[in-house]
This record gives sequence, C-alpha cells and structure tokens, in this order.
Amino acid sequence: MSTLFDQTSLGPMTLKNRLWRSSTWENKADSKGHLTPELVKVYENLAKGGVGTIITGYAFICEEEQPNARMMGIYDDTFIEEYKNFTKNIHELGANIVMQIVYGGSQTDFNSGSRKIFGPSAVENPIFKVTPVEMTKNDIDYIIKSFAEAAGRVKEAGFDGVELHGAHGYLLSQFLTPFFNRRKDEYGGSIENRARIIYEVLEAVREKVGPDYPVFIKMHSTDEWGENGLTPEESLIVVKGLQERGISGIELSGGHLSSDPDTAPIKPKLLKKEKESYYRKPAAMIASAVDVPIILVGGNRSVEVMEDILENTPIKYFSLSRTLHAEPDLPNKWKQGFRGKPRCISCNKCWGRDTNICVLDRKKS
Repeated sequence: MSTLFDQTSLGPMTLKNRLWRSSTWENKADSKGHLTPELVKVYENLAKGGVGTIITGYAFICEEEQPNARMMGIYDDTFIEEYKNFTKNIHELGANIVMQIVYGGSQTDFNSGSRKIFGPSAVENPIFKVTPVEMTKNDIDYIIKSFAEAAGRVKEAGFDGVELHGAHGYLLSQFLTPFFNRRKDEYGGSIENRARIIYEVLEAVREKVGPDYPVFIKMHSTDEWGENGLTPEESLIVVKGLQERGISGIELSGGHLSSDPDTAPIKPKLLKKEKESYYRKPAAMIASAVDVPIILVGGNRSVEVMEDILENTPIKYFSLSRTLHAEPDLPNKWKQGFRGKPRCISCNKCWGRDTNICVLDRKKS
C-alpha cells in the first residue's frame, strides 16, 4: 500500500514524500522582488518542517508588471546569485524547491492605474475593475519570451524545477476562460486555440531549459464560471496537449478570485473531512486519462483523506498551502503519527495588506 511518505522520483528529482507546499504569496520580499531575511525564514521553516517539495510564492517575470506587493521577482539576472545561495540552503535542509513564475494581468489592484496591463481581450475584471489592453501577436510573443527567459534564470539559480502559473485568474488562465478570452484569432474560440499561448510558453521554456529539467504548471481542473468557464473535459484536452509537449507534472486546482468568492481558490472553513480535497473528482478524472503525474491542491488537510485518494485514484501527489502557512512542521508531525486536526481552520484571515501571517500568530505578536 502506498503512503504519503513513500520516496518517489519525478524525472531527475527525488522526492522524500508525496507532500508539496503549494505556491503562496508571502508578501515578504522587498519592493523589487528580492529576498529578505523574513522571507528566507519562511522557507527555512518549511524545509525543516518536513514537506518534500516546496513551490515558491509566485515570481513576476516582467519588471514593469508586478501584480502584487512584495512578491518574489525573476525578471532579470540580478536575482540569480542570491537565489543560488537560497536554493543551496533549502537543499541542505532536506527539501526540493521549485519556483513558480507568473504574468498577472488584470487580476490586480497594485499600481494598476500607472502601468500597461495585458489581457487576452479588453474585458473588465469583475472584482478588480481593471480593463486590460487586448494583446497583439507581438505582445504575446513578448510574454512567451519573458516566461522562457525567467525559466532559464530559475534553472541557473539552482531550483529543482519551474512551475508556470496558469490558474486562479492570472493571464494564462484567462486565455483558457471564455469569460476573459473573446478573441477571434488563433488564440480564441476552441479550447485548442485558447490553450495555444500555454503550449507556446511551454515549448519556449523547454527550448531554454532542455528536455529533462522539471517543468510544471498549475492550472484548473475546473474554474466554475459556468457556461463562460473551463470545464473538466476541456481541462483534460489541455492536459493532454501539455503532456504531448513535455510537461513534467500538473498541479490541478480551480476557482478564480475574480468570480464568486465561494468558488475562489481560498475556500471557507473546512471542518468536516467530506469537505476536504475539494477538487479530487475532476482531478481524478483527468489523472485517469493521462500518464503525466498529477498533483492535487485544494483542501488537503488530513492523512486519512489523502491516503484514500492515493489508494483509489491515479493521483499521487498532494499540495498544501494555508495548512502549512499556519503549521509548517505538520508533515513531520504526520510522519510521527499525529492524526488530530491541523492548527489551520481555513478562516482566510492569513491574507493581509501589510503581511501574510496566520491570524493565530498575529494575535501573539
């Protein structure tokens, strides 16, 4: 019987367990996206806490396009040396580390009135009220090149892999979602066309980092926009296209910050086990139809539920975000036999303008 603490391999990566830390915006980098002691400490605690593979908070790939304050950056070569020291430190503490890279688009209220923001179409973001500039082919080529160059820096800096952010209402996911993508050219219409930019990003990244370097993507199993959204069946088509083009693994999530808050990637309180792992059904359907490893994210909170999914579906890896935000040593506790409730109650109060910290820790300070 498989367990969460099996050692596995994923390409050149050796994973000491099946647990991943899903990308989480920490709001602790400096104003230009460089590391701070406060941010480094977050990752040291995660590595010491026992999670096998850490995915960083999203890092912006274009200096002029920072979708959130104090997020990590990877837009030029000045980051490489500091990240080399950073990744070496995390490896010495026993964890793999993958960098997530992103172009944000209209899902932002950070300096949004003072910069040019691209989108697949000039559709106002329902929550943030930002109307992006519809991208030309030259703009699309620029973004593809920016992703590839950022991925090259990620590899040079010693990260174990790179993850493309194609979920949660940011630019690449907007291309997949008909609500945002109303184009009439080769990047709009059919799901194959809407996925074209993602395929081209992956191909450009692969050309930059080589055929064996781990390249992942976070994308939706379903995005819950109804008839204007991405269905699980369409997601499967995209996943198959990514598999054909050499993706190493796919982290399946769902929801948009820009749609109904109840379907956003940050869910309300999860106090019952039947509410956990809430994208398991569409993710399992997709995983059963492909060979590429699937990493399930969203409400993974207990060993019993995850090991049931591990035993009864093709899903083999699990990402956690808020749970590790509140309790970075939870993987070690689970390995030692702890089966009680996690410290995190999914109250969503860890998000803040000034810093992102568990509300229980904030009350202590």
